[in-house]
Amino acid sequence: MKKLMQAPNLVLATLWADQLGAAGVQASVQRAYASAIAGEIPPDQALPEVWLEDDAQFEKANALLAEWRHLPSHTWACPRCHEIVEGPFEQCWNCCAERPGF
Repeated sequence: MKKLMQAPNLVLATLWADQLGAAGVQASVQRAYASAIAGEIPPDQALPEVWLEDDAQFEKANALLAEWRHLPSHTWACPRCHEIVEGPFEQCWNCCAERPGF
């Protein structure tokens, strides 16, 4: 096992481990509940960590995480109702029209 990274919170650690698993990289979250003893140990030691089952997949996992952490934001105007839609949505939240190009 090899430590891939320390996450700022349990939600992100779990999300990243799950995404890596879906991409074929076996990962687990360690120190999931260490935040309960923050103060007893240094705060940076109480953060959750993502660990890889196979050390040989470190470069692949690191590349995937870098890609996911730097996804471009998408903002588009709905062609039907002209509402501004932010985020990775493929449909307008207001009128359900498809995003152009999809």
